[in-house]
Amino acid sequence: MANDGPVEHGYPHLETVRAAITALWKRLSYDTVQTFATSVAPADVAFCDTDDLHLGAQRVAREMVRHYRLPDARMIVGFRAMTHAANVELAAGPEYFVELNDRFRAHRRDIGAALAHEVMHVYLHRLGLSFPGTRDNEILTDTAATYLGAGWLLLDAYREDSASSQKLGYLTPEEFGYVLAKRSLVFGEDPSVWFTSPQAYTAYVKGMARAREDEQQPPLTAAGWAGRRRYARERRQAAASPAGVPYAFSPDGGGQLRVSFPCPTCHQKIRVPVRGRMRARCGVCRTVLECDT
Repeated sequence: MANDGPVEHGYPHLETVRAAITALWKRLSYDTVQTFATSVAPADVAFCDTDDLHLGAQRVAREMVRHYRLPDARMIVGFRAMTHAANVELAAGPEYFVELNDRFRAHRRDIGAALAHEVMHVYLHRLGLSFPGTRDNEILTDTAATYLGAGWLLLDAYREDSASSQKLGYLTPEEFGYVLAKRSLVFGEDPSVWFTSPQAYTAYVKGMARAREDEQQPPLTAAGWAGRRRYARERRQAAASPAGVPYAFSPDGGGQLRVSFPCPTCHQKIRVPVRGRMRARCGVCRTVLECDT
C-alpha cells in the first residue's frame, strides 16, 4: 500500500500478469470465465461515512463472496494497525478472518478495494491456484480480482497529486489498467464510467493502448506495416527466436516451418504452420484469430 509515498508506474510485472491471465483461463475453463461477464456494481459496494463501520464492512465482504461465488464462505472483518492494507487467514473455512488496516476507518470508500483482493485470496486458495513466491502470488491475486470483475475498485483507489498519493495492490496503475482493458475486450464492458479517480481513468487509457498492442503483433493480420515487414524478413531467415518479438519459428517433425505466438486474449502459446493467410482458434479461450503466417 502506497500511502503518501512514491507510486511505481509502467509495466514492470507484465510477464507475470500475462502468466496469471493464462493460468486463470486454464484453471477456470472458458465456461467459468464467462460467468464473470458482469463486474461488481458500484452501488453494491458503496460505503458512506455515516454507515456503521463494522456492519458496512461485513456487507461489502458478503458482496465479494457473492460475486466470486463462494456461498459457503463467511468473512469476519476486523481492523488493526498494520503495515499492509489488509490480511486474510487462509484456514480450512468456512469462516475466514480478514484484517483491514486502521487507515480504512477514515477511508471507507476504499474498503471494497481491499476486500476485493483479500476475498480473491480465498477464492484462489479454494481453487488450489497459486504462483511460487509472495510477490508473484500477490500479482496473481490482483490480476485475478481485476479480470474477474472486482479489481476495478483497486484501480479506483489510486489517487495521486503533488501533495499526497495512495495506491492499493501490487500492480502498478497502468498494469491494473491493462488487465481491465483485457477484460473489457473480452466482455465488452467499459469500467471507466465507474471511476471516481481521474488518475485511475488515465491509467486505464494507457492500459488499453498496451492491450491493443497485443492484438497488433505478427502473424496477426491486424499487425502494422513495420511489424509485417520484419516478420517477413525473419520468416525468410527462419530465425528460431528473433529478438524483441513475441513470435518464434521452428520446424515440425516433417520439416514444415511453424510459428508460435501468444493468443492476444489469454496469452496461451499457439503454434501453426507457416503457409500464408489462415484462421487459428485458441484452444483455451476459444478466440478465433486472423493470421498471415
